[in-house]
Amino acid sequence: MTRVAAPADEKPSKLEQLRARHEWLDHLVRAGTRYTERHGDHYAAAVTFFSVLSLVPLLMIAFAVAGYVLFFNPALLGELQAAITENVPPGLNQMIEDIVEQAIDQRGAVGLLGLLAALYSGIGWMSNLREALSEQWAQVPAAPALPKRLLFDLLSLAGLGLALVGSFAITGSVAGFAEDLLGFVGLGDHGWALFLLGVFGFLLGIVANWLIFLWVIARLPREHATLRSAAKAALFGAVGFEFLKIIMTYYLASVTSSPSGAVFGSFLGLLVFVFFGSRFVLFVTAWAATAQENEQEKPVPVPEPPVLHTEVVLRKGPTATTALGLLGAGALTGWLIRRRK
Repeated sequence: MTRVAAPADEKPSKLEQLRARHEWLDHLVRAGTRYTERHGDHYAAAVTFFSVLSLVPLLMIAFAVAGYVLFFNPALLGELQAAITENVPPGLNQMIEDIVEQAIDQRGAVGLLGLLAALYSGIGWMSNLREALSEQWAQVPAAPALPKRLLFDLLSLAGLGLALVGSFAITGSVAGFAEDLLGFVGLGDHGWALFLLGVFGFLLGIVANWLIFLWVIARLPREHATLRSAAKAALFGAVGFEFLKIIMTYYLASVTSSPSGAVFGSFLGLLVFVFFGSRFVLFVTAWAATAQENEQEKPVPVPEPPVLHTEVVLRKGPTATTALGLLGAGALTGWLIRRRK
């Protein structure tokens, strides 16, 4: 990216001096400029909207799954009904039992409707995310046909879901194995061993986040980028996302401590987390796109070819210069003829 030099008589500002001295600061400012110019906040809001919209069908699917579990496990259903009878005031227990029975009877319809709604909201979420990432890469790809775009978005959604599930599964299984190993060797009660286990879990989470960010930054845009071009940005995103999760954990604990927060705090906390998480993902993508090895030089416009016009001027009589020349020639000819006589 070509920097605009300040005039000779104008002293560079303090920020410009710091940017010239520190490459990382200059890169950070360029990434922030790209994020703002490419409407990062607007795309993050759209991604957040579809993320929250996806919660309703997911809850419907969970409701249907619970209905199937209770239907195929009568013993568990009996325990649930007994617990409702013991802990719920008289008169209210019958209403709750009716709701449970309706959930069991309508489990198929609720599950199918939730699955269709989740498919719609999920494709909308992925489509907005891919458009947002492409915008940060300054891509202007040709708009694909609607069936092709929906198919690619659905495949991308399935791929991202498998990546998230695989990442969390590997992280959880390895961390659980390490904890069992500490208990087996007799170090489960030692503080330093538990501290090292926590550090190991943090590093393992960073590795898992790095793989996910690498795939999101390089493969989700409409035009794929190389994995090498997104590797550094994915590491930056993985570390930053771990700290974002830690901050949001304390934030959720603070907003759910009050009675009103216990009702709405979880939803509001999730909304805030998704919004800031979306903004962070788009900013990391802008940071990758504005790296020196990835920035594209702006093409110099090619001048239009010259057009040659042949101009023909038609006049009815001689010009003033020609007329004077003819008069002079006539006078000279007359003078020569008189001298010969």
